[in-house]
Amino acid sequence: MKATFGAGCFWCIERDFRKKGITSTSVGYMGGKTKNPTYEDVCTDMTGHAEVIQVEYDPLKISYNEILDIFWNNHDPTTLNRQGPDVGTQYRSAVFYHTPEQEKEASQSKERLEKSGKYGRKIVTEIVPAVEFYKAEEYHQQYYEKCGIV
Repeated sequence: MKATFGAGCFWCIERDFRKKGITSTSVGYMGGKTKNPTYEDVCTDMTGHAEVIQVEYDPLKISYNEILDIFWNNHDPTTLNRQGPDVGTQYRSAVFYHTPEQEKEASQSKERLEKSGKYGRKIVTEIVPAVEFYKAEEYHQQYYEKCGIV
């Protein structure tokens, strides 16, 4: 199964998704209008893409709801087009669903989290259909591991 999320800088979130049941992770771009964007293109804030993490997972070992928990707990879903010092639409909070079941689970999860009052502010995470995924350049893949930041 596949799941895709935008949660700010893809460098910062990839390692958090490398858990039991996740069989692979790739960082890249989704949700924009430019075909085959580069990192430099996306950084102009003109392509419409979000920096995303796409994971492949074994649903017998980890559920989509557990993956949603990783997503919610590793970024601030209340800041529009921003995570920490990173500002721009490429840093937006988004769930890109691949199936109607993922859409339903993501919407229910967001609603539960909003009702909990955990953040004290409105959650701005968009829940939208997954479109074409463009894998980021190789030097972005598992960036922290490559740099010895683990």
